[in-house]
Amino acid sequence: MIFISLRKMRRKPDKEDANKLDKIVENLKEKGVKVLSWYWTLGRYDIVMIFEAANEKEAMKFAVDISGVVASETLVAISRQEAIGLL
Repeated sequence: MIFISLRKMRRKPDKEDANKLDKIVENLKEKGVKVLSWYWTLGRYDIVMIFEAANEKEAMKFAVDISGVVASETLVAISRQEAIGLL
């Protein structure tokens, strides 16, 4: 399953926070989560992350792991073709 996660830093980030996020993302492979792309952004959210996980429970574990550094809102995504097939 594909997930899009919109994340807001809990405080002004520093290099320690950036390193902490990097380590969490590096360890995701062991937990069955694959980050497909990851962007730092301007606007309402600080980070947009697109990742793949086996199911919602695995995605939720990831959200809990990273919750000390960022608040998040995660969306389930399906491809355009799959969505059209549901019409």
